[in-house]
Amino acid sequence: MDIASIRQHIVDTHPGTSVLEAHGDLYFVHDPARDLPPERQLPWATIVTSDAHDTASRLDRPGVFRLNLGLPKALFADLWPDDAEHDPTALDVLVPHPVYGPMHWVAVLNPDTTWPAVRDLLAHAHALAERKYANASRRRDGA
Repeated sequence: MDIASIRQHIVDTHPGTSVLEAHGDLYFVHDPARDLPPERQLPWATIVTSDAHDTASRLDRPGVFRLNLGLPKALFADLWPDDAEHDPTALDVLVPHPVYGPMHWVAVLNPDTTWPAVRDLLAHAHALAERKYANASRRRDGA
């Protein structure tokens, strides 16, 4: 999958998602009412294309990008029940995010054969973002 195809899939499949762009990176934010102030626009998935945020994945290689997504804690634990080592430079392999893994984020460089699994994980990540948005809306509305 290339970046454009992944972006299109996310926008077409996950309603309420806004795409923010900065420096060649994409940030997918669940904001169905388009009313979140900038400081509350936290992504549920990202695509990064450079080593500007961290160098663990070596995104300086030609054509390499990293898709990242935040998962529910239990699902993350099911995927990686132990503290095994993971290679954050490996292409097309799901790994805990090299920086945000402790916050239950996963990463994959240039998903291809992993795309069916990644697509399923995107659905879980989006569902989590929907719950967080709904909870925040209830708090704002005093419910």
